[in-house]
Amino acid sequence: MDQLGGVSTVSLPLGRGALQVARRIVVKIGSSSLTDGGGALNPAAVTAVADALAARRADGTQVVLVSSGAIAAGITPLGLASRPRDLATQQAAASVGQGLLVAHYTRAFAAHGLTVAQVLLTAEDVIRRGQYKNAQRALERLLALGTVPVVNENDAVATDEIRFGDNDRLAALVAHVVQADALVLLTDVDGLYDGHPKLPTSRRIARVTSPADLEGVVVTGRGSGVGTGGMTTKVDAALTATGAGIPTLVAAAHDVGRALSGQDVGTWFEATHARPRTRRLWLAHAAHTRGRLVLDDGAVRAITHGKRSLLAAGVVGVEGAFEAGDPVELASTDGVVVARGLVAYSSEELPERFGLTSSQQREEFGDGRDRAVVHRDDLVVVARR
Repeated sequence: MDQLGGVSTVSLPLGRGALQVARRIVVKIGSSSLTDGGGALNPAAVTAVADALAARRADGTQVVLVSSGAIAAGITPLGLASRPRDLATQQAAASVGQGLLVAHYTRAFAAHGLTVAQVLLTAEDVIRRGQYKNAQRALERLLALGTVPVVNENDAVATDEIRFGDNDRLAALVAHVVQADALVLLTDVDGLYDGHPKLPTSRRIARVTSPADLEGVVVTGRGSGVGTGGMTTKVDAALTATGAGIPTLVAAAHDVGRALSGQDVGTWFEATHARPRTRRLWLAHAAHTRGRLVLDDGAVRAITHGKRSLLAAGVVGVEGAFEAGDPVELASTDGVVVARGLVAYSSEELPERFGLTSSQQREEFGDGRDRAVVHRDDLVVVARR
């Protein structure tokens, strides 16, 4: 067990062999792969993915399933013609559809003697220290108890201001929090191509060893009418995961069995960095920032090279409206964002502290009012100056 409570992180073989021997995997499947031509949930598709994951589970591998489909499952029962565009109706559809989706998974996995556990997350759950730890503990315990956690964004309560936005990114972050050995993103396209997949001249890219391999590859597309993602979000998620030491496969849902057995399907993204052991990956990728702090040159150097907390003395400006504890960007005076972090003061109370040292804050505001604006434990550097 590592310091985050995950499974041991051992050296895995390069290439698809890493997926064959992975003892903990996260698999994500999108709405387009779970619905029929009219956008309604297709029980046969749910059963197919459950059968494939149950087979892998029988080999002793722990599996976490990140599944879209709640909003799509609610479209038909609510009499909607298509996926709703407004947030309130999306939330209503998710409220109706989530139960239907999990009921199908419960039956499908029960046929293999496996118990399903529903886990609904919002971005708030993974950028706040306490909530992050709770989510981590819950997933670890569910895996230890032998269940198959089925994770989805809590669309019924998530807001536009702070949400994952697509389950590809959610899957990459869940793979990090459970310290997965591999991530599999299932879609309706059989991998990444060097051109439009429908063009006869386009060829599947079998392996990506670094972001440099994608230079010149145009990745576009929003995805289907019942989903929110597309190949762009899958590549972004793959780069997030591989940057955190987790190899990733993007493959077609109908190839899930071959994908999990390590056969040459889809596009394999090699891990490119060592696996981080802190929650900072979540802060870097999960948080939708609420505002921006402008820093003087000394503060920029202190946080990017000195690994220091951000103090009020180095803040020269505030942009946007935020509350204490919200995620914010930290930028230089020329507008370059150098870090992200959780701010300790609201946008209203921070300006009166601009330029003050800790002792000056204590004198001005009293003992206990000199805390760091962003503590180094709640800060992640995204660019060095």
